This record gives sequence, structure tokens and C-alpha cells, in this order.
Amino acid sequence: MATKDLSNYDINSVPDAKDMTFAIVVSEWNNEITEALYNGAYNTLIKHGAEPENIIKEYVPGTFELTYGAASFVSEDITDAVIALGCVIQGETRHFDFICQGVAQGISDLNRTYDTPVIFGVLTTENQQQAIDRSGGKHGNKGDEAAITAIKMYAFKKRMNEYK
Repeated sequence: MATKDLSNYDINSVPDAKDMTFAIVVSEWNNEITEALYNGAYNTLIKHGAEPENIIKEYVPGTFELTYGAASFVSEDITDAVIALGCVIQGETRHFDFICQGVAQGISDLNRTYDTPVIFGVLTTENQQQAIDRSGGKHGNKGDEAAITAIKMYAFKKRMNEYK
């Protein structure tokens, strides 16, 4: 399976995040992986100018609950962007499919309903090693990618507001 390095990007293509505010909603399930994703996202936001006091971290019990956590921020217009971080690892039952489909649909619905970008930073892997490889391992860190996407999507939103 070919996977790009999730942490390899053109640093000059990312806007300055100095005046931006972010919420990072983190699933407690598979917390070794989700904490690594959080660290990647947090450090990338800081690297691009975000102030630590403008980054809110909240936990939810599992990946399925990320939609509710993100909705809590966007419905109150608390931050400029929300990053949802989770990890679902394939098991022996169809539970994996239901969780992955539910959270993907939930995040998609939030993006259609609200004006605040919600970023899907969820790993959906076949095994623990794939999750490790994508949370700071040989394929980089999905948290980095999610943070960059959050910055770029808020900048996109600002540009779209200029057309009004």
C-alpha cells in the first residue's frame, strides 16, 4: 500500500496562524495513538504561528463521539476551526465499519451545516502498526496534516468572505 508522508509538505504554502483559534477534540480510545496525533497537530499549529492560549484541547470517550465534541464548538462559534482526532482499528466485527462511516458522515454534515471548518483527523487502519506508522511513524503524522488543513481551510473561509 502506497502512502505519502503525512508530515511532508511545502511550509511556504501554509498561511500564518497567528491570529487563529483552534479546538482539538481528541478521542480517548486508542489514546497512545490519539495523543501522538494531538502532539503532531498542536506542534504544527504552533510552528505556523498559533498561540498556545488559542488552542483548546477537549477529550471525548471514543471516535464516534468526535462529531458531538466538534458540534459543541461549531454550534457556539467558539473557534476558527475544529480538528477531530481519533483512531479506529479494524477488529473481528463490523463495528469498525459503523464507527468509521458514522464519524465520517457526522463530520461531513457539520461542514455542510456550519460555517466553521471541521477537520477529519481520524485514522482508520487495519492494525495497530498502521496506526503507529501514521501517528508519527514511517508515514508521518496525520495530526500534522489535520493542523495544516485547519489553517488552510480557515484561510479559505476568510477569502470566500471577501467575495461577499
